[in-house]
Amino acid sequence: QVRLVESGGGWVQAGGSLRLSCKASGSIFSINVMGWYRQAPGKQRELVAGITSGGSPNYADSVKGRLTISGVNAANTVYLQMNSLKSEDTAVYYCNADKGVTPSGVVFNYWGQGTQVTVST
Repeated sequence: QVRLVESGGGWVQAGGSLRLSCKASGSIFSINVMGWYRQAPGKQRELVAGITSGGSPNYADSVKGRLTISGVNAANTVYLQMNSLKSEDTAVYYCNADKGVTPSGVVFNYWGQGTQVTVST
C-alpha cells in the first residue's frame, strides 16, 4: 500500500504565491514520475506539471513560467511552487505517483486526497 499526503493549499489573492508539498510513503521501491493535477468545478482533471526521477519536468502551457515543480527523489517528495497565481488556477490539486514499483515488483499508480487552492481577485 502506498499513501500520498499533500499539504500547502489555501486561499491567496491574485498575484500571490503558494507552495504545495506531497510525500509518498509505504511499500515503495521507486517512483519514476510524480506530478500535480488539478480539477476545477465542472471541468475534467488536467495535468499541471510532472517530474521524472531523473529530474526532467514538464508543464501545462497555461502554467509555464509561473509554476515550478521540483522533487526530492530519495524522499519520494514533490513540490509545486506557484507564483503569479490567477483566478483560473482555482481548483483542487492532486498529487500523483506514476510508474512506481513496490519492493516485490508490483507497478503502481496512486493519487493523493487533494488540496484546495483558491485564488481571489
